[in-house]
Amino acid sequence: MYSRTAEHQRGDSVSGVKTTGRRAFLSSRHQGFSLIELLITVTVLTILTFGVLPLVTVSVKRQKEQQLRETLRSIRMAIDEFRRDTIGMVCTGTGVPQPPGPPGGGGAQPWVDPRSKVVISDCTIFGVDNPDHYPPDLETLVNGVNIMPRVPQMMGGAGLGGRPGLLDQQTSTKKKIYLRQIPIDPITGKQDWDFRSSYDTHDSTSWGGENVFDVRSKSKDTVPRSPYLPVPYPVSDSL
Repeated sequence: MYSRTAEHQRGDSVSGVKTTGRRAFLSSRHQGFSLIELLITVTVLTILTFGVLPLVTVSVKRQKEQQLRETLRSIRMAIDEFRRDTIGMVCTGTGVPQPPGPPGGGGAQPWVDPRSKVVISDCTIFGVDNPDHYPPDLETLVNGVNIMPRVPQMMGGAGLGGRPGLLDQQTSTKKKIYLRQIPIDPITGKQDWDFRSSYDTHDSTSWGGENVFDVRSKSKDTVPRSPYLPVPYPVSDSL
C-alpha cells in the first residue's frame, strides 16, 4: 500500500516536471523578434514616416494660409471702412451734411456710401502726401479717431438758433475704433506686416509710407500660387 502510493506520488511529480519543462520550452520560442523581423518593421515605419510627413507639412501650411486669408480680410475691411468715413470730411465743429445724390448726379458734394454713418473730423492724422485719406498706419485703426455724425442734408448741420444739434453735442468728442488690436500674422506669429500705399505699384517690394492701402505677410515661407504672401506672390486686392 505504501509503495503504490509512493509510486503514484512519484509519477505525479515526474509528469509535473515534464509538463513544466515543455511549457518553458514553448515560452522560450516566443521571446523577442528575429533580426529579419526587426529590419522589416523598421523599413515599413520609415516608408510610412517619409510618406506622411510631407502631407502633414502641406496640411499645416494650408491651414495657416486660411487663417492668414481671414486675418487679411478683417484688416482690409477696417481700412475700407476708415476710407469711407473720410468722404466729405471737413475740419469744423459741426456735423457734415450728407450728400443725397449717387455718383454722377451732378451735385457739388461727393457721394457718400450709405454704410458710413459718421465722418472723421480729425484732419491732423493725414499728411500732405496722403490726399486719398487712407489710414497712415494700423495703430490709427486701433487707437481710434475723432468722428462726427453725418447729418442729412435736409436737417442741416446745426440746431435751433444756430447752435449745434443735440446729436452733434453727443458725438463730437467720441472716437471710433476700427480694429480691436493689430492682428498677429499666423505665418510668422508676430504683429508685423508689410504695407503697400495707394501710390505703390502692385509688385513693389518697399513701402512708400504715405498711407496703408494694403497689407501682406512678411513670411518668406511662401506657398506656390498663394496670393497672400510676399513677392513673388503679391497680395491680391480681392479675396
